[in-house]
Amino acid sequence: MKYLKVVGIGPGNLNDMNDRAKTAINQAEVVVGYNTYIKLIEPLLIGKEIIGTGMRQELDRCKAAVEASLTKNVVVVSSGDAGVYGMAGLVLEMILNLPKNDRPSFEVIAGVSAVNAAASILGAPLMHDFAVISLSDLLTPFDLIKKRVECAAQGDFVIALYNPKSHKRIENISEVQKIILKYRNKNTPVGIVTGASRENEKKIISTLENFLDEEINMFSIVIVGNSQTYIKEDYMITPRGYEI
Repeated sequence: MKYLKVVGIGPGNLNDMNDRAKTAINQAEVVVGYNTYIKLIEPLLIGKEIIGTGMRQELDRCKAAVEASLTKNVVVVSSGDAGVYGMAGLVLEMILNLPKNDRPSFEVIAGVSAVNAAASILGAPLMHDFAVISLSDLLTPFDLIKKRVECAAQGDFVIALYNPKSHKRIENISEVQKIILKYRNKNTPVGIVTGASRENEKKIISTLENFLDEEINMFSIVIVGNSQTYIKEDYMITPRGYEI
């Protein structure tokens, strides 16, 4: 029986990919992924059969991977960690819908998530409880997203925002800012990391009141500090509570 492995390739730099992920890709006959992510790992793909698709073609991509895994060893790649807004869930659901005797063996190989990469660039903003929320409303109603943001803000969680802004979706993050401002001081630190671990990596530290003045796009992770988060020498720090 062949296998299907869903692999997190990290935020974009091959140096951030773990050895298990590299080994899985090296051993695979077929590599499936979003074209942008395929390009990030091109040096590892020599001699492989490649199945690449564009944005919003996740279902087609995963169906192709499952079909290929019936006769070949397949890897599906996701940026960051495959289990964090990645392809692990969709692939697993498809496999579990197959008759048991027809299923390939399945494995998820963890990767460095974008939020971890962004946090490391900012300093130490995630040292206490935090929530990760995507602002994309393609699959989740925005009213539900706002409810989640409100609960996280009220609970004084550090809040990490995925998919904060796109060309078509420019108002969601403004509404989120207004929600958080009900519970946080306007000077609360906000870190923005765009293109974490990639050639165009950019780091900005701002405040809850002013962070929307900065460039934010779909390659950005926005981290909003909690009531204890502070800035020192261009580092964003959320103290755990140790006495120094």
